[in-house]
Amino acid sequence: MSDSKDASRLHCNSAATRREFIQVSAAVGGGMLAADALFAGVQPAANKIRLGVVGGRFGASFQWHEHPNCVVQGVTDLRPERRERLRQVYRCDNVYDSYEQMLKEASNDLDAIGIFTEAPNHVRHAKMAMEAGKHVVCAVPAAMSLEECSELIETVEKTGKTFMMAETSYWQQHTISARRFYEAGEFGHLYAAYSMYRHAGLESLWFENGKPTWRHGFPPMHYPTHCTAHLIGVTGERLQEVMCIGWGDDSAAIRGNPYDNPFWNETAHFRTDRGNSFHVEVWWAGAHRGCERAEWY
Repeated sequence: MSDSKDASRLHCNSAATRREFIQVSAAVGGGMLAADALFAGVQPAANKIRLGVVGGRFGASFQWHEHPNCVVQGVTDLRPERRERLRQVYRCDNVYDSYEQMLKEASNDLDAIGIFTEAPNHVRHAKMAMEAGKHVVCAVPAAMSLEECSELIETVEKTGKTFMMAETSYWQQHTISARRFYEAGEFGHLYAAYSMYRHAGLESLWFENGKPTWRHGFPPMHYPTHCTAHLIGVTGERLQEVMCIGWGDDSAAIRGNPYDNPFWNETAHFRTDRGNSFHVEVWWAGAHRGCERAEWY
């Protein structure tokens, strides 16, 4: 796994003209660009990263297998249909019935684990991987509490393994551009930023048997990284102070959730360690279109 600086160089430092950028973007959007073209500038490594993937819903939406320096060596999910999806997507016939089985039986064949399970299990699954000697790339959120954050840090320090929180907003094109402009000094002084993550429809996420998923009543500001990456991932600032307002309508759909959360939407205003302001909206419900967007001033 590359560190963030190496990965940033991989994504950001191609000197394409505006016309070339538009042509490449159109080809990617239309599914016409071959993997060889996407990774044309990647230098072959002596050893490929051998990755195991756990979680066959979101976990089946990546391109690990297309990167010349990575091979998906094992896949697993508790559901048979999701295991099959992983097998087809990653063209990997090393399929395991459980995460525990994959770690046990394929331990010598894996360097890293991609964790795309439900959020409440992220820390447990990450610790299992690192304690088995594997690096980790994990979907957000990394942890559910300060105690879990401490557990995660302690495990990284104890094992010496790399943990990467795979926040997608860091790699959005507008974030990449903002980061490049900022690093080049083209912004001048950034004194404020705004970020919005609006994702209506989460109230409908239930299992087939009628039981709620882990997203039932999930507190919006426990899932802030799609927004916070828009500032931290551009300027490197840290968030020091916050004031937050929540909105809820006492809907039956949110009652009885395991987080004791009454809010559909939360809006926060942060003060950074440089004295700048950062406005963040994480909204699960309302008459709005879904988006992940940001503005920098």
